[in-house]
Amino acid sequence: MSLPSPLCVGIDVSKATLDIAASSTIEQFSVANDTDGFDFIIAELRQYDVALVLMEATGGLEAAVACALQAEGFEIAVVNPRQARDFARAMGYLAKTDRIDARVLTQMAEVINRHPERERFIRALPDVERQVLSAMVVRRRQLISMLVAERNRLYPAHPQSRKSINIIMKALEDELARIDEDMNNHIQNHFKELSERLSRVKGVGAMTVAALLAEVPELGNLSRREISALVGVAPVNRDSGSMRGRRTIFGGRTSVRTALYMATLVATRFNPVIKAFYTRLVAAGKPKKVALVACMRKLLTILNAMLRKNEEWNELYHHVAP
Repeated sequence: MSLPSPLCVGIDVSKATLDIAASSTIEQFSVANDTDGFDFIIAELRQYDVALVLMEATGGLEAAVACALQAEGFEIAVVNPRQARDFARAMGYLAKTDRIDARVLTQMAEVINRHPERERFIRALPDVERQVLSAMVVRRRQLISMLVAERNRLYPAHPQSRKSINIIMKALEDELARIDEDMNNHIQNHFKELSERLSRVKGVGAMTVAALLAEVPELGNLSRREISALVGVAPVNRDSGSMRGRRTIFGGRTSVRTALYMATLVATRFNPVIKAFYTRLVAAGKPKKVALVACMRKLLTILNAMLRKNEEWNELYHHVAP
């Protein structure tokens, strides 16, 4: 069958199946969400000139197929589910099924493929070593959440329950220590140079380094504006007509932003560059939270520039006006 090119493809991902639609007369089809299904999709798409493959982020269910397609040279865009749903409503799709969602994603892919900032949507998916590190970072976050929950239960609990809670807490603490050791070993084995360079910046600790390496593979490959928007520390305007709304941060990678926030709290005390910047903003009348977000953005852009230019941390070099 002769098909027009380029081809834009939408894939709706669920736990068990993948629904595939394309921007042409190609017939929609479904496959299992497993390696056999991935191989079938790759074999089908290799017959055509594929411009873009689009799918929603689905809590990690999309990662395996996205990585498999990227490894075969296809360009992949993974979008926020809310963006996809808003696009569907704008296109008049009120019903929601897997097949409809695949068609919607195809149409969204066509729009993105013609977008003047198309490359902004193409996400470089992490390699195998970053995927392993990301899994450990996520698991560590889950363990901390469970440990905090158990600690909060301890003292209000009946004495009969405290023994059980203490046992669970000890098990969580032991597992947390094991994860930390595994994470440190993995970073030393695969990201030692990057880790050491980032860690030389005062305020940037081991957990911040792990989060950046695992969840921001783009670090060092984007401009300061792009990396700020990606993480969600770039202010967004809310203006309409004569109304001028407050500029606020929005979207981005929440877990990375949380790690960056903790690093910035330390940096405003012990990093002379960030401390001076924070003090200057507060003295100029900026609210402390606004100043802190600005410091988060500055710290992130410094780290990004260090990796992009292959430079080491230098207080004198980076001590510049905002």
